[in-house]
Amino acid sequence: MADNLPHVSPVSAFRINTDHIQRKQFDIPYAALSPAQQLDIYWPDAGVGPFPVILAVHGGAYLGGDKADTQVVPMLAGLKRGYAVVSINYRLSGEALFPAPIQDVKAAIRWIRANAAQYQLNPAKIGAWGDSAGGHFVALAGTSAGVPELTDLTLGNAGLSDQIQAVVDWFGPTNFLTMDEQLAASGAPPEFLSHNNPDAPEALLLGAQITRIPDRVQASNPGTYITPAAPPFLIQHGTHDWIVPAGQSITLAAKLEAVVGRERVILELLDGAGHGGPEFETPENLNRVLDFFRPTLEIIFRVPSKLVANRFICSFHRPGFSVQTRSIVSVHTLGE
Repeated sequence: MADNLPHVSPVSAFRINTDHIQRKQFDIPYAALSPAQQLDIYWPDAGVGPFPVILAVHGGAYLGGDKADTQVVPMLAGLKRGYAVVSINYRLSGEALFPAPIQDVKAAIRWIRANAAQYQLNPAKIGAWGDSAGGHFVALAGTSAGVPELTDLTLGNAGLSDQIQAVVDWFGPTNFLTMDEQLAASGAPPEFLSHNNPDAPEALLLGAQITRIPDRVQASNPGTYITPAAPPFLIQHGTHDWIVPAGQSITLAAKLEAVVGRERVILELLDGAGHGGPEFETPENLNRVLDFFRPTLEIIFRVPSKLVANRFICSFHRPGFSVQTRSIVSVHTLGE
């Protein structure tokens, strides 16, 4: 397979050291409107595709971060499980207002499908994993497949779906208007209650102070678009997160459960963890995330469609994976 892969591109200024990964390609354009619309692909060191895909979406308060910075390191653990990792950049708030970044995420998903054969990717098996702002965008991509208001088909591959098959949301915001209230309730120091400010990252993303534009806030909320077609979600959040309160994830998970059922939503609160940190990146937790992807990206498409739901439910409760039997964190299990 290695002889069939495209050549490796030069290293960028932001790039972490990935010399240990043999097969990779950097800075591939997935659209032509902005230089930000590029992605990196990492393939497992062995094996023949098509490989299931982990789409990595970085955070950075909507105004920073990069597809090749340290945020991609946890996602690269998927290479040893046989996943290809596609890490994307998107237009930041200094360049374009919402919905531009989610339009870019959706364009990247369509690009993966359009170019799957060339890059030995499986177009039917795409799971998205993001942290912070990236968690927000993967959650939004998961709930809003095909929503015209969040889609720009002029970015390319208009005839293809932007549906993803699984979502891992690490401490992403959902409803900007409730963040300060939830932070105050969690005991966060007053200096962290700043999301309603006119210069807050959320205001810079949406174009105005959020208290003045509730309709735009609602349009950016993944909970606005939930339908029974939403994919399975694994949501992890630190209980001591004073940047994005855990209440954001609790609320989203409850809304998802009400529509898609408790079997397709897992919410885990990591006791004592903040906004990211080592608790999320332990080998055990990374295995937990990859175990979540496994039934969706490796099994669900191999059974008849009428059996998909039953197979998925059973796989979530198999020995060694159920949150009731192998908890490594403080877990909020919905529906109990």
